[in-house]
Amino acid sequence: MELTLILPKKLERKLKEECERSGASIEELALEALCRGMDEEIDPSDRAELYARLSEKYLREAEDLLSKDHIQASEKLWGAAALMVKAVATTRDSISSHELFSFVRRLGEKRNPELRRLFSVASTLYHSMRTGCVGM
Repeated sequence: MELTLILPKKLERKLKEECERSGASIEELALEALCRGMDEEIDPSDRAELYARLSEKYLREAEDLLSKDHIQASEKLWGAAALMVKAVATTRDSISSHELFSFVRRLGEKRNPELRRLFSVASTLYHSMRTGCVGM
C-alpha cells in the first residue's frame, strides 16, 4: 500500500525547506516526526526497509522520466543510489546524508574498490545535471 499525505501549503513548504537543509527525504523526516509523536523507537531494520523501498520507488520513477526529463531522472537515480547506501549503512550504524561518501569509501575499501568510483560517478552526474553542466 502506498500512502499519500496531503498537507497545508505552509507545512509542505516548511517540510521541503527542512529536506533541503538536512539532506533527508520527506519520508525520512515524516518517519522521524511520527515516531517522536507516537513515542516509538525506530528499529534499524525498519529504517533500512524504508530506505530500500524508497530506493526502489525512485528507480521506477527515474525509468519513467528518462525519456522526458533528464534532470529529474538524474535526481531520482541519485536518490535511489544514496538511499541504498543508507539502507546498508543503517544495518551497521546510523549515518546522515552528509556521511554517505565516507561510508561508501570505507565499504569500498573492505568490499569492492569499484563501488567508490561508481558512487562518485553517480554523484557527479547528478550534480552536473542539476547545474546544467552536462548536455544531453
